[in-house]
Amino acid sequence: MTYDHIYPLSKGGETSFENVCLACQNCNEFKVNMIEVIDPLTGEKVSLLNPRQQEWSHHFQWSSDGTKIEGITAVGRATVTALRTNNPF
Repeated sequence: MTYDHIYPLSKGGETSFENVCLACQNCNEFKVNMIEVIDPLTGEKVSLLNPRQQEWSHHFQWSSDGTKIEGITAVGRATVTALRTNNPF
C-alpha cells in the first residue's frame, strides 16, 4: 500500500490526515493527479471517489461472482475505469 493524496499536491492539496488515504501502488500510479474523470456510461465529468467523505457501498458493489468491483453510480463507474480497478496486473 502507498499513501495517496486525495486532492493532489500538484493541484494545491496538503499532506494532512483528511487528504491522505491508503491505495494500492497500481491505483495510485493510474490516478496520477486526476480529481475528475468521465463516467463511461453518461459521458458526464465527475469527481473520483473521496474515501474520506464518501461511502464505498454507495458507489460500488462486488460482481455476482465476487471477483470484480462494479461502479453503481457515476462516481463509482468513473473511479473503477480511471484507476483500472479490475485489470489483472
